[in-house]
Amino acid sequence: MPPMAGLEDLQHWTSVIGRAQQMLIEYVAETALRSADPEAGPVGLPLPPSVPQPPADWVADAEKLVAAQTNLWTNGLKLWERMLGPMTGATAAEPSPADRDRRFSADAWKSNPVFDLMRQSYLMLADHLIKGVDTLEGVEPAQREQIRFATRAFVDALSPSNFAFTNPQVIERTIASRGDNLLKGLSRMLADMRRGQLTHTDTSAFELGRNIAATPGKVVHQTRMYQLIQYAPVTPEVDRIPLLIFPPWINRFYILDLNENNSFIRWAVAQGITVFVASWKSADSSMADVTMEDYVLGGMVDAIDTVRDLLDVPSVNTIGYCVGGTTLAVTLAWLAANDQAEKVNSATFFTAQVDFTRAGELKLLVDDQMLQLIDSLSEQNGYLDGRYMAATFNMLRGRDLIWNYVVNNYLMGDDYPAFDLLYWNGDTT
Repeated sequence: MPPMAGLEDLQHWTSVIGRAQQMLIEYVAETALRSADPEAGPVGLPLPPSVPQPPADWVADAEKLVAAQTNLWTNGLKLWERMLGPMTGATAAEPSPADRDRRFSADAWKSNPVFDLMRQSYLMLADHLIKGVDTLEGVEPAQREQIRFATRAFVDALSPSNFAFTNPQVIERTIASRGDNLLKGLSRMLADMRRGQLTHTDTSAFELGRNIAATPGKVVHQTRMYQLIQYAPVTPEVDRIPLLIFPPWINRFYILDLNENNSFIRWAVAQGITVFVASWKSADSSMADVTMEDYVLGGMVDAIDTVRDLLDVPSVNTIGYCVGGTTLAVTLAWLAANDQAEKVNSATFFTAQVDFTRAGELKLLVDDQMLQLIDSLSEQNGYLDGRYMAATFNMLRGRDLIWNYVVNNYLMGDDYPAFDLLYWNGDTT
């Protein structure tokens, strides 16, 4: 039996609970005041998209339902056989792929029989729920994928690793730090709720122009749509044809200029290439009337013509990154249709999609219902708050980009890593 807690211990844990309550009370009070202010911005984290529901008659096929329940029962018996193995003399089963799940890699999940049962029961039920999606009747393929995506998100959220009292590592850390990890994590969680966005990295570790986005250059042209940055040459001679880079207009311009060791722009300048980048304006209410045509004609075509005029060259090489590449493809088509294709010498696409017939899981979040939601969220100001976009991308990799940080930074109290790519990812437009 563990020793009885003394008066000093009781006082300490009472103080921990009191400090946690105080933080929660202060957050609730701030939220109430902010909600009452009509000029205040959005309060709290963005709401996730609505979860698609299976049709009402999806259980009509009784045979498949019985088979699924029988399979669950059989797997449950096998689980108990494994748990009782040491007492019955049964041999242990070979490790399954689920046993290599990173969420349960700590020895405490396997050495403690309570947490081992909890872990294996969760993994068995999770597998059953996800496989059950394939038994649904009367469901279109696209809807089935939506339901599978929603089920996987639901299952990931309910992992015992995500909760303080069902995670042995968190319990050990709480005892060792005397609750400091939970207070630190609660403070971080409330800070993220105030700003309406999940923190992924140590934001204090980076400063634009110093150790990120630091390749020397200057703005040489500006419109309501973008600023055109020209980077300073470092070689005695430069290539005759300049390079014009179009980053996505749903993220900041410096994805290709993170730090000295992984900056494509710095490398390109060192090769003797004159590099330009279009830094798109982060949307505000003044851009409520902007359409795709503005990004093509008032953005990309204008930038191409500006670079040609500045350097007195007939054409430019171009790079399109992400949705910047998608828009570049549209721009190339417009130039070709208007007998101006010669303005672009070459086009290179980085992580860009043009054919969206196989758009991956992102396509699951684009339907009539979702478009109506986006319209309602952007109706008041004429633009979509970047935090909604960030939350959407986090949902696509929920286990890695949401729950991993909930456990490590909220529950365990670990410090955030200094990661330039995640800093850029959180710098929304």
